[in-house]
Amino acid sequence: MESHRPLSSRLDSISPFHVMDILARAKTLESEGRHIVHMEVGEPDFPTPEPVRKAAADKLAEGHIHYTPALGLTSLRERISRYYKDRFSLEISLDCVGLSTGASGALQLLLAALLEPGDRVLMSDPGYPCNRHIVTLFGGSTSLIAVGAESRFQLTAEILAKNWRSGTKAVMLASPANPTGAIIPYQSMQEIYQLVSTQGAVLIVDEIYQGLTYGIEDYCAAEISPDIVVINSFSKYFGMTGWRLGWFLAPEWLLAAAEKIAQNLFLAPPTLAQYAALSAFHTETIEILEARKNEFAQRLDLMATELPSLGFELAGKPDGAFYLYADCHRLCGNSLQFCQQLLEHEGVAITPGIDFGSYQADAFVRFACTTEQSQLRLGLKRIKQFLASGAHAV
Repeated sequence: MESHRPLSSRLDSISPFHVMDILARAKTLESEGRHIVHMEVGEPDFPTPEPVRKAAADKLAEGHIHYTPALGLTSLRERISRYYKDRFSLEISLDCVGLSTGASGALQLLLAALLEPGDRVLMSDPGYPCNRHIVTLFGGSTSLIAVGAESRFQLTAEILAKNWRSGTKAVMLASPANPTGAIIPYQSMQEIYQLVSTQGAVLIVDEIYQGLTYGIEDYCAAEISPDIVVINSFSKYFGMTGWRLGWFLAPEWLLAAAEKIAQNLFLAPPTLAQYAALSAFHTETIEILEARKNEFAQRLDLMATELPSLGFELAGKPDGAFYLYADCHRLCGNSLQFCQQLLEHEGVAITPGIDFGSYQADAFVRFACTTEQSQLRLGLKRIKQFLASGAHAV
């Protein structure tokens, strides 16, 4: 009989990421010859822009791919600082910019530096699940605050004030958000920061979908205060998911602490990815990325127009990102089962609401518009067939 050594109790509060199970099953079905329409994973379908790939190839050919400083290449940190000045008229000191192994790596560094065991972090429900699990890994406790369509699934200062808990060390927001694509208005962000700072806590804002906004003015939370911690990434707008490179803006005292942890936890971010990312800000690259952004806008328009006719309810068109968070309560009572059956019967992969929290999770699914429009149309056709067959009611 196989013996098992005891595992850490922290695993008890870390839920599986169901979308990865759905992706794995979709891949299995594909290996068996099934055609799958992928609308489950939040990964752009476009290849890394050619100028970025060329920069990486050139550097790789040199052969000098060694460790960089723990918080990344000075040249790339300087380029990120200039990006904020050019785009948002923000003066960001080099001592406030750090690079990391993806945005998740940035969050690990920051929470490791901030949290004592039992410290509380407030965040929205629904929200990106991995963030709350990283809090757990570093001994913190998450308080998920239920938000609905009335606040566009975002926290406000009023909602936070009503749900403030003793021992709160930080508040974590995302704008644009996953799974909803909703942006927190600038004035609302100001009000949230005022509340959080008055309570002596730290405000952390996830901006990894910055740049992917539609018909709404973009901004950076650091415009409000340099004390706001901002997390960003080369994954979404810049199309570099597999390169695993993110960055963060933080006050000098916090950046210095994060650097010490980075030296021990990661040594340094991926070197080749950093050299490649230097080309991500070039004019020719931005032109490619803006064209892709327009394509995402068209995909969202298509899905937002068609889904309501199938019985899904939307709170409105997303402000940003490339997701639609759809209410499916009129179609099913269990969104996970709905997603599983849709995949098995029609070969369409989408994400259940249970991945993003517990509030009304059975009544929502997320569509990722990360495949070409012809595939989205095919997916819509298959969903219509699925609903007409009655298989979802089984």
